[in-house]
Order: sequence, then C-alpha cells, then structure tokens
Amino acid sequence: MTCKTGVAEGKELLLYAFPPPHPFTSERVRMFWKELRSTRLKVERFQPVKAGKGLLGLFQSKEHIKFVELASRSGYGALDQGDTPAFEGIFEAAQYAVGSTTAAVRKVMEGELVHAFNPVGGLHHARRNASSGFCVFNDVCISIEMLRKKYKVRRILYVDIDVHHGDGVYYSYESDPDLFIFDIHEDGRYLFPGTGSAEETGEGKARGTKVNVPLPPGSGDAAVLAQLPALGRFAKRARPEFIILQCGADGLRGDPIAGLDYTPATHRSITALLHKVSHEMCSGRMVALGGGGYDPNNCAKAWVEVVRTMISR
Repeated sequence: MTCKTGVAEGKELLLYAFPPPHPFTSERVRMFWKELRSTRLKVERFQPVKAGKGLLGLFQSKEHIKFVELASRSGYGALDQGDTPAFEGIFEAAQYAVGSTTAAVRKVMEGELVHAFNPVGGLHHARRNASSGFCVFNDVCISIEMLRKKYKVRRILYVDIDVHHGDGVYYSYESDPDLFIFDIHEDGRYLFPGTGSAEETGEGKARGTKVNVPLPPGSGDAAVLAQLPALGRFAKRARPEFIILQCGADGLRGDPIAGLDYTPATHRSITALLHKVSHEMCSGRMVALGGGGYDPNNCAKAWVEVVRTMISR
C-alpha cells in the first residue's frame, strides 16, 4: 500500500537561485529531480504556482513586499545584511517558491494528495518585515496563516531539521500555544543565526510548545536518533491537525557551510516517525519542504529519502 504523494517540479522553481559564487544554486533542485526520476518512485508531479501579493500578505508586511518588488526590478543591492543578494526577477522567483508550498498544502487539505513535497520551500529565516539567510519570504509562516484562515486548522506541528535554527518561524510564533515546534540544529554558538538555545521553549501560554535541540559540531545520525522518543511524545502531545517538515539537507556530512555529520538516514528516520503520526492523528496531512543544503548530491539523496518514506505505508 502506498500514499499518494506529490512533488513540485517545473522550471519556475529553478528561478529561486542566487548568482555565483552563492551556495544556493538551482543545481541542488535539478539533481533531486534527476535522482527521483531514477528511482522510479510513483509520485504525482505538480506544476509550480505563483503566489499573489494577497497570499504573501497573510504573513509578510506590505512594506517588505514592496521593498522586495522594487529591489527585484533594479536587480541591485541586498535584501538583508548581505547573505541574500537582490537580482532581477527575485520577486517572481520568491512568489513561485511560496506559491508552490501553499499549493502543496492546499492539495493535501483538499484531498488531492495525502502528502506533498516542495524542494524550494522551507525558507524559514525570513521575518514579517525582512529577508534573511537566503530566505526572501517565509513560505512556512504564510502556509500556517493560510491553514488557519482558509481551512480553520489550529493545531499545527512544525518540525525543522535544517542545520540552521528556524528563527523566522520560531520568533513569529513564540507566544502561539497552537503551533508546536521541534527544531534540531547545529548549536547557534557556532553557526548562523545564533539562536535556538534549549532554554527557548515558548513564551506565556505557549511555554512548553517549543523544543530546541542545539547539537555540537560534528554530531551525526546517532544524535538525531536519540531525539526520536522525545519527538514522538511531543508530536502526540501536540495532537496536530497538520504537520509541516522542513527537511534541510545542510546537516549532512560534507555540506560546505555547516558542521554536522548526518547521512540520509536522519531524514528517513524523522520522516518515518512523522509519517506514522500523520496517519494516526491527522488523516495523513503532511507537507515536507526542502530547506537548505549546499551540496547538490546531499540534497538529492536526502530529499529522495523523504519522498520515498512518505510514499510507503
């Protein structure tokens, strides 16, 4: 038995890539699609979708949307302190990244798919008023707002295994008791964005609905496997109506800008746990997002494991 799983694929998603020598390239996505085709896994491919300004505005401020649009026209400067350079067309590229994630969510919520994956989603550093860390707009937060406003979904589980702490998601919902966050990342004392300490567990009524697991450089699969029991208990306590997995591949061994030592087994084990929870608690409603990863081969291997695991029952 298999789960009907969709994967976003189309040339529009290749637009979200920065000029050389920036590490965020389109090759990471090309290699994933090539690897996925070689496996002959049965997936439902869906075309990228361009998000309109109204959809962006569910989370992003009008000022930030306008700022990115103007920078995109000029193709000059940076959208943050320098990590996220502007280029002509970056606004439209970001619209496709966001729109493809929200399309994945919509297809799952409306029963077209059981699970879905967008390799150019998971842009978890962007804030309401600012781009950050290669992330122009925050498709995760936009999807959360869409789930709540359009589909009346309240309790959402967000799991993030990108090597970097998902600060844009965490601090936007730090006081939200209905968004449960479990974030495993390299310790912020050694890596951007410098946040995500174990003491950060949510604020006010949301205290205890957030878990940060900072790992020392060099940590491998065993460090993640050790967290599976805690993640399982946390997921059940969350009683989610929808699950979002940000499965960045930049924690894998050999990534050029980070220092963890995972293999694709980490992605397989995390996805398997969440896949099981999704069917036990929310009719399988689960979307995975590619996030970071700057060795294209690592991205291909890890993301294929995510898709393979979501398909299998």
